[in-house]
Amino acid sequence: MRLSYEGLKDSEGWKNAGVVLPSYDVKALAERTRKNPLWVHFGIGNIFRIFIGGIADKLISEGKMDRGITCVETFDYDVVDKIYAPFDNLVLSVTLHEDGKTDKRILGSLTEAVKARSSNQAEWSRLKEIFTNKELQLVSFTITEKGYALHGSDGKYFGFVQSDIDNGPDKSTGAMAVVAAMMYERFKSGAYPLALVSMDNVSQNGKKLRESVIEMSREWQKKNFVPQEFVDYVSDESRVSFAWTMIDKITPRPSEDVAKSLSESGIEDMNILVTSKRTYIAPFVNAEAPGYLVVEDSFPNGRPPLEEAGMYLTDRRTVNMSERMKVTACLNPIHSALCTYDIMLGYVLFADGMHDPELAKLAHKVGYDEGLPVVEDPKIISPEKFLEECMTVRFPNPYLGDTSARIATDISQGLAFRFGETIKAHVSRYGNADKLIGIPLAIAGWVRYLFAKDDNGKDFELSPDPLNHEMQKLLAGVEFGKPESLGDKLKPILSNKNIFGVNLYDVGLGAKIEELVREQLKGVGAVRKSLQKHLA
Repeated sequence: MRLSYEGLKDSEGWKNAGVVLPSYDVKALAERTRKNPLWVHFGIGNIFRIFIGGIADKLISEGKMDRGITCVETFDYDVVDKIYAPFDNLVLSVTLHEDGKTDKRILGSLTEAVKARSSNQAEWSRLKEIFTNKELQLVSFTITEKGYALHGSDGKYFGFVQSDIDNGPDKSTGAMAVVAAMMYERFKSGAYPLALVSMDNVSQNGKKLRESVIEMSREWQKKNFVPQEFVDYVSDESRVSFAWTMIDKITPRPSEDVAKSLSESGIEDMNILVTSKRTYIAPFVNAEAPGYLVVEDSFPNGRPPLEEAGMYLTDRRTVNMSERMKVTACLNPIHSALCTYDIMLGYVLFADGMHDPELAKLAHKVGYDEGLPVVEDPKIISPEKFLEECMTVRFPNPYLGDTSARIATDISQGLAFRFGETIKAHVSRYGNADKLIGIPLAIAGWVRYLFAKDDNGKDFELSPDPLNHEMQKLLAGVEFGKPESLGDKLKPILSNKNIFGVNLYDVGLGAKIEELVREQLKGVGAVRKSLQKHLA
């Protein structure tokens, strides 16, 4: 059996392999979508394929949506060439339950994959054709936090962003420039309404997307690439909305065990690939069963009945509270607090670290003791129940296979939200943040991790992160086993509001974190001793 239009004809074989096939004609759906796209998505990796693709699949299967999703990639074109095209854009969805059971289903809801390359005339023209379709209702995004960034930690434009500004819409390369360029095409074709919906795990993601798109547009207007009327168009949320969302579904890298199991059941070409951009991807996607998607109901050109596929459609304030519950208190802070310590203490899977006595205490401290007391209840989801599900069902799930190295990827980009917001909440509520223990330990753990030596003094490879080089340059000269060599090197790091959302010295945590880092640099076993000391 092969994952393809032709391969789907072997319905008996798929049934014997325990795989549920689409109940609709996938080829007809793809053709219908190509002619008249309704929903476009940027950032077509694993969480999109299984979660957003699964939502669309459910609506299509139940006759509540008659078109699929048009997929656009701005960063890793290998994903299109090696995963989408060879498998007719089909996805084999594998849900990993905490009891070891799996649910397998083929999703046919992803109907076309386009590379957003301005240097390729055919691809660029197709993208323009899609965006000028009057009936297009929404453009969603899972491009990761760094996909929205225009500025480095120094406040200056990234080099590629400056080039996009200087070269104008038709030579765009970065995601935000591509989106702004396509919105310009839509403006010229009739200024049709549209919803731009960030589904990334980013605090106030809709605001971030809006600011970046408008900033690109304004910079082009200054250089006379676009008229002021276009800036007015993308700035008018009655015509172009930027809905806020909260998304939550742990989607680890493809599992070797899953790949082996699928192959043994007779499914061909289930190999895991690592692209040139270090994306781990396969024809299948494995993920946990729980999933949450809370969306601001702001769609000026209409929308599918998303609430009928399990989405929460609500107002912006409720979305923001739901997102803050997850990102700043109940899930992401625990991920960020533990993943670096996992790596330094020799754990590969995040689930394994959850069984470590000190790390379990750290998770409890960051979630229950420091996050939960200052989080606002969104009402539609209980923070207490959400956190309990994370701690008892989701994080310890050994079958999920989620690695701490994956969670540590781009970790610097989320520290301001995952820790900074709770720090500010404690300062606002209690006058200071000096009672915090878990969050300072978490930040110290990130700094200690940057030295790329585990608690036995052995080297390891840092997960990809845009600040790795800059941070290691600032820490150059510090020696493992010689904490005195740290000197004042942490000052420019811990005082950087772009990284943490606050100057950690201003809130009384800078000196505490410096001391924790010195403790953890003393030599072999120092990380473990530091955790034991402060979490006793």
